[in-house]
Amino acid sequence: MKEISEKMEDDRSLLIRAIKLAEDGIANGGGPFGAVIAVKGQILAEAVNRVVANSDPTAHAEVQAIREAASLLKSHDLKNCTLYCSCEPCPMCLGAIYWAGIGKVVYASDRHDAELAGFSDRYIYDEIILSPSDRHISFVRIENTGGEEVFKIWEKHENRITY
Repeated sequence: MKEISEKMEDDRSLLIRAIKLAEDGIANGGGPFGAVIAVKGQILAEAVNRVVANSDPTAHAEVQAIREAASLLKSHDLKNCTLYCSCEPCPMCLGAIYWAGIGKVVYASDRHDAELAGFSDRYIYDEIILSPSDRHISFVRIENTGGEEVFKIWEKHENRITY
């Protein structure tokens, strides 16, 4: 029982660190989001939202932290990591979390809190489930262009690393 409560306390303190990063990010011209990646309670990477500061719509705190952690570990596989974030990750960050193989995410605010603050992901969640032809952004597939050949080359590539 003691080990579980110690882990919960680690989770709590690392989450509080992510929230503090979010506060600091606001003060430094960023958005209200912070993220920490830890391995066995030890901080590996931390980041804040830099979308506006970097003129990069993908510069969410979670993605920034994933990039830093992967670079430090020299691996795309973060399966032994825990991500602590000030808010429930958006759909883009959620995708990055799954691609990175992160095993656990601990967050404070949720998507509804973010929406009340002007950050709504509802539109994206609604779009994801639609067929590409039914989305608001035009998705055009052009077949017979050789795109499928790239996958055949990949399947035969002897040094491929599946991810």
